[in-house]
Amino acid sequence: MTTTTMQAVAPLRAPLASAHGDHATALRFITCGSVDDGKSTLIGRLLVDSRAVLQDQLASVSRAGETDLALFTDGLSAEREQGITIDVAYRYFATPARKFIIGDAPGHEQYTRNMVTAASSADAAVVLVDATKLDWRSPQLELLPQTRRHTLLVNLLRVPSIVFAINKLDAVDDAALAFEHIRGALERFTQAAGVSIRAAIPISALKGLNVVSPQPGWCGYAGPSLLQLLETLDITPAATEAAFALPVQWVEKFHDSADTARGRRVFWGRVAAGLARPGQTVTVGPSGQTAVIAQVLNHVRHPQDVQAGHSAGLVLDREVDVSRGDWLLAPDAAEPSREISATVAWLDDEPLVPGRVYWALHGHRWVKARIKRVVHRVDIHTLAEADATQLEPNAIGHVELALQEPLATQPYAQSRLLGSLVLVDTASHKTAGAVLVR
Repeated sequence: MTTTTMQAVAPLRAPLASAHGDHATALRFITCGSVDDGKSTLIGRLLVDSRAVLQDQLASVSRAGETDLALFTDGLSAEREQGITIDVAYRYFATPARKFIIGDAPGHEQYTRNMVTAASSADAAVVLVDATKLDWRSPQLELLPQTRRHTLLVNLLRVPSIVFAINKLDAVDDAALAFEHIRGALERFTQAAGVSIRAAIPISALKGLNVVSPQPGWCGYAGPSLLQLLETLDITPAATEAAFALPVQWVEKFHDSADTARGRRVFWGRVAAGLARPGQTVTVGPSGQTAVIAQVLNHVRHPQDVQAGHSAGLVLDREVDVSRGDWLLAPDAAEPSREISATVAWLDDEPLVPGRVYWALHGHRWVKARIKRVVHRVDIHTLAEADATQLEPNAIGHVELALQEPLATQPYAQSRLLGSLVLVDTASHKTAGAVLVR
């Protein structure tokens, strides 16, 4: 991935055409970073300063006469008692420029799986950096491990836009120097990791500095506020130009032939890539059977071509064995295989070791997967790939999987849907790992 050098603000891309840059469409973004970096407070500040909350909501999060902004997202009783974020909380708001869906991701290592879940569908990630936790006076300061880990994860998950928000600069003696040194550390880290960044922005979530309204000249920064930048970011475009792919979620059988061509079954799912249209030849994965699409129904059962990102019902020209979990693919779109080489973000409390068997979920299909080999582990401090025999909790590494049944996959770099799997513990049914096909 191309590395972008961060200036005071990275050059902003012009909004794309309405095909996939329509700013009337909500931007999904998450806040992430280390513990107590101010993620929940930042979201509260965005909601309050953009006037997305009512007076009674403000009163409900007041303590001793002061508003606790973090309580807008920390909704679980355990979160309010402990003052931490545990699960991902979603909030919605809008400005005159666009709509937003915010995911407040937890910062603790043991809740990394929740952060990965939120990032997998995000258009942007705001990684917070707490200036007060760093040796900001040093030009060679070291970033916190969780800042590095979350940045690497959102980059691995192909989140299109990554923004650093350097927070709590109001609480240091020399905000401009702190911003300069922290931005330099972020630049060195992202260049070494090959991570492309949109901007590094100085903010104070508590005081509201540079969050919604810009603060010209503050910290030597002359770019847009965080919200102004978010208003310019593009949503993740649907893979409309890729080869057709649809994971079958539901098979519907009509007994009344008036509804569909000759009463054949309808295979429903969300188009993952390409365009569903009549006359197109498809292959059933993993069986390899072929058929031609006779009819395409949209989400309200009207005959219509359906593009990636939207739900469709397909009627084939002949009876073939298709069930939930199968994929309908353009011929040669993906070759089914029982062997997968992948990058894994390990999320379980127990280490990943060769020989263990897990359930693997690909689209809507469940298969057994055995860990053949751990190839290497990524050191989040040096970014070096070291030989390893296992992956510890919250580690990132390269593994080889052996599947009980073949799956039609593509590299994750080509398709976020065809190239991703989730590993689930067969006994506890807990999410164990996020798998990205190499």
